Amino acid sequence: MFLTDRQTEIVAIAKSSGRVLVEELASRFSVTPQTIRKDLNDLCDAQVLTRIHGGATFPSGTENVKYEARRQIAASEKQAIGIATVELIPSGASLFINIGTTTEAVGEALANHHELMVITNNINVANRLRLFPAIEVVIAGGVVRGSDGGIVGEAAVDFIRQFKVDYAVIGASAIDIDGALLDYDFREVKVAQAIIANARHVILVADSTKFERTAPVRIGQLSQVHTFITDHCPVPAIRNLCLENNVKLIETNGRFR
Repeated sequence: MFLTDRQTEIVAIAKSSGRVLVEELASRFSVTPQTIRKDLNDLCDAQVLTRIHGGATFPSGTENVKYEARRQIAASEKQAIGIATVELIPSGASLFINIGTTTEAVGEALANHHELMVITNNINVANRLRLFPAIEVVIAGGVVRGSDGGIVGEAAVDFIRQFKVDYAVIGASAIDIDGALLDYDFREVKVAQAIIANARHVILVADSTKFERTAPVRIGQLSQVHTFITDHCPVPAIRNLCLENNVKLIETNGRFR
């Protein structure tokens, strides 16, 4: 599903307040209630929002948004984050790329690099980068998650532990105000933790919507990463944590658009 500008803003409002109402949205956007109902129906059909009487709600903090919907949310911001990330990775490096739509944007941006070794538990990243002969792709074994092509489980963890790489590119489904990096699937989290432990430089990539969400499983802490790349960091506490823990904060702010 391609989100229109209005639908993207509706999703952002739902994230912020937890729910949206048809009449309020119709007034806000100066359109008819019928137009808003169609927007909400489309968003709910794509499982971005959940329909309620008179409006819709954002999914709870125990359930992630479906993969195709996540790809559309903040798509241009993710693209900019991907471009900024690959500027830090020289040709000839080795790196992990884990599961996530933002990490996939990093994979897309690596096309012009040479002599890379990319180790990933993300089938989508592997399928994209296999097309470039100057990039060696190594894919983890394990259980393939049907929802998004992520490879998870103990076999994937054991596989990751065989390597010690220059860079790791990781994502998170949510970032708590105390700097906790959070996700939904404990099997995915175990792989992410192994990736963090076996990289010399850890790069966290997450768009600003991740500050508005919550998830039940802890990956780790912001203090464990070396560089944090986002479109915008609106949370002063997170900025302070970056300063206190010597985490380099890079904000793209649309500069690649």
